[in-house]
Amino acid sequence: MAVQKRFIAGAICPRCAEMDRIRSWEQNGVRYRDCVSCDFFEQAPIEDEAAAELETRVNREREEQQRDTIQTVKILDPRSR
Repeated sequence: MAVQKRFIAGAICPRCAEMDRIRSWEQNGVRYRDCVSCDFFEQAPIEDEAAAELETRVNREREEQQRDTIQTVKILDPRSR
């Protein structure tokens, strides 16, 4: 069975700096990338993306919202002392 290679829109090759020349594919638990304009080639194991969620502005705000709870404030009258 042939592996389908897909181009990554807007990606810039780290070696030749050409845009829209990087393609990506997965095979046997390994993610591959290469450039059709130069000899750039990279491979990396596929990790569980759910377990390795990167901290972003979006998920950081979610944690901050969970910490912020509504608390009542009692205003003290300084004359009542």
